Formats: sequence, C-alpha cells, structure tokens
Amino acid sequence: MTGKTGNDAPTLGPTLSGQERVHPTGVGKDTRRRVVAASFIGNFVEWFDYAVYGYLATIIAAVFFPDSDPQAALLQTFALFAVSFLVRPLGGFVWGHIGDKVGRRNALSLSILIMSAATFCIALIPSYASIGAWAPLLLLFIRIIQGFSASGEYAGASAFLVEYAPANKRGLYAAVVPASTAAGLLLGSLLVTLMTSVLSSDQMESWGWRLPFLLAAPMGLIGRYIRTKLEDTPVFRELAAEDNAVKAPVRSLFRNHWRQLLQAVGAVLLNAVGFYVILSYMPTYLSAELGVGAAESYFATTIALVTYIGFIFLTGMLSDRFGRKKVLITASVLFIVLTVPAFALLDTGNFLVIVLVQILLGAMLTLNDGTLPSFLAEMFPTRVRYSGFAVSFNLSNALFGGTAPYVATLLIALTANDLAPAWYLVGAAFISLIAVSLSRETSREPLRHQ
Repeated sequence: MTGKTGNDAPTLGPTLSGQERVHPTGVGKDTRRRVVAASFIGNFVEWFDYAVYGYLATIIAAVFFPDSDPQAALLQTFALFAVSFLVRPLGGFVWGHIGDKVGRRNALSLSILIMSAATFCIALIPSYASIGAWAPLLLLFIRIIQGFSASGEYAGASAFLVEYAPANKRGLYAAVVPASTAAGLLLGSLLVTLMTSVLSSDQMESWGWRLPFLLAAPMGLIGRYIRTKLEDTPVFRELAAEDNAVKAPVRSLFRNHWRQLLQAVGAVLLNAVGFYVILSYMPTYLSAELGVGAAESYFATTIALVTYIGFIFLTGMLSDRFGRKKVLITASVLFIVLTVPAFALLDTGNFLVIVLVQILLGAMLTLNDGTLPSFLAEMFPTRVRYSGFAVSFNLSNALFGGTAPYVATLLIALTANDLAPAWYLVGAAFISLIAVSLSRETSREPLRHQ
C-alpha cells in the first residue's frame, strides 16, 4: 500500500485511506444500460454530422464555393472541415476542466446541447448564390462552434463508461463510444445513399443536402434528457464527497503527467488519420479520384460500416483478454504492411474488390479504434482523466485528423499519385507504434483514484 504523492503517482492496490479505492461494483444493470445509452447517443449525433458533411462534400462545395473549379472547391470545403478542428484543443482544455472539476455528467449534458444546435443551424445557412461570401463565413463560424462542443464528447463518454464498467469489461464498455461513431457514420451513409438515389443533382444542391442536418435537433434533445437523469460516476462522486477533485486539472496534467500526455497524443495519431481517411474521406476518394460512381461509393462504405460496428465490440473484448498494448501494436503493424497494397486494389474499379478492401481496412482500424478509449481513459488518474483524454485526443485530431481529407486531396494533387493517402496512413501507423510501445499496459490495473 502506498500513500498519495505530490506527483499523482499510482498506488498499488486498494488502500484504507481512500487514495486508491476500487469502487463498489453494485451498480444496477438498469443504470449501466442508461449509461451506455447516454454515452452512445451524444457521440452518435456528433459523428452523424461529420459523416454527412464528408459524404456531401462535393455538393456542399458546389453550394458554398460555386465560382471555384471542382478540385479547388473540394479543397476549400475540406479546409473548412479542418479549421473546425483547430479549436478542438481549446475545447479539450475547457471540457476537461469542467469534467474533472464539476463532473462528467454536467460536461456531457452541456456539450450535446451546443453540438446539436450548431448542427441544426447548418441546414439554415443560405447558399452562396443568395448571400455571397457570407455563406461560407457562416458555415465556418458554425463549424468552429461544432468543433468546440464536440471536443468534450468522445473523451467524456469514454471516461463515463470506463468509470461505470466492471473492472474486467472496461474495454468492452468503452467500445460503445467508437461503435456509436460508426453508427453515426452508418446512418449518414445510408441517408446520403438513399437521397442520392431518389433526388436529382439539382434537388440535392437546392435543398436535399440540408435535410440530414435538421435531424440533429431532436436527437440532441433526446440525448440531453437521458444524461440529465443519470448520476455522475461512482469514482467522481467519491472524489467530490472527499473534496478531493483537483482545482486546476489541466495544470496538474501538464505538471505531473506530461509523459503520458505525449504518449497518448502519439497513440491517437493512427486513429485520427485512419478514421477520417477510411470512414469519412473514402467515398469522396473513390468518386473524385478513382472515378467510381457516387452511389456505388456510398454503398460500399455503408457495407463496410455495418461490419465495422461488429468488429468494434470484438476488439473491445480482445483488449480485455489480451491487453490494450498488444491489440494497438497489432493494428499499427497491419497498417504499415497492408495499407498501400489495399489502396492499390481499390483502383481496380471492381465493386466487390472495393467492398472487401474497405472491410479489411475497417477491421484493421477497429483494432485501434475499439481499444483506444479504454487505453486513454486508463492512462490518466481519476482526478485528471477527462482532461488527459480530451487534450491528447483533440490535439492529435486537430493536427492530423481534421486535416486528413484535405492533406489526402492535396497530396494527390501535388504528387499525381492516387496512393498518396495510403503512404500518409503508413507514416501515422509508424508514429503510433512507437508511442504505444513506450507506454505501459493498463488493462489489469485498478482505476487510479488519487
């Protein structure tokens, strides 16, 4: 048994002084089901929006940048997508502070309200033809608000689930977060596939593209209602009862846990690049760069997303059994070896081959995506868990995730090589491999409660 130290060092096993206390497992099944639902829906709304924006990028480009040539308009559209991520590190500091000082539930309830309102407002922006340059400026402003509000969602939901989960199922429970991400992408893909099949190009540019964004308001209100009916996590309530919540969590994070923070940023890199290239940018890549039909591109991505959700939960269970590091290292190695050959096969134009390659890439990504939430949540002690997760996750996504579609499109334009995005993924996998290798295994440890 060890006591509390000034640098938040981990303790070994449960203590009588409350410094490292394993919280009771007597949380009812109904409560856990509501926790899962509350964590699922907010992340679902967030990524539904990002999916729709990515899948409708070529149409949004025509609506907001009609005077540019198609490739320049697409680059401008993805630049707006990327700029919204630049505010995410700031959001990570703010939401991490709220989540670690005031509570996970309060942060999550507020973030989903702001996020769903901003997404709804995108549907109301007039086109460039109506108000000129004000149209893309309004889109930029709302995307920044979305980026700020969304920056606390993934981290908060993951921390919430890990702190409620049974000790031997933290990986499985945390996998709900990336599963909700994939579900949001799946609904976005299904909706866009349906709309592009039913509506004409003129109808899509005129009003059809707005419909998916209108759905955000009711979904967000439902999510907020569920969250306000829950108590905060047992370990946070225990800290609050002891008046032991850290007063300045971000400062404590940088002072006492900077090594873990750097490792976390590196570990997230493959996830940041891989997620947006494989699950968001891919339909645009297939249609704009390889000449695959838009409907076929969306349909192939939809099929891959269905299998992705199943793989996510399998990965969560694998990480509980074999450990977070082994699964994350396996993901990095597979991306280093298989990404370029997989992208080369996409250029065959054969629909069945495209679907199988997307399923393969998705399965590889789930090894990272399904393990990362529990890995990051366990890396930081309870007092700075929300901040550590939010800052590392959003910093890496701001620098490399939100920019991934733009960088992929730019690399193709600069190199005239359709395999450029694949090499970008390989580089991200190398960095994540090094970061994860330097970290310690956390799946068998109790949640640190300093």
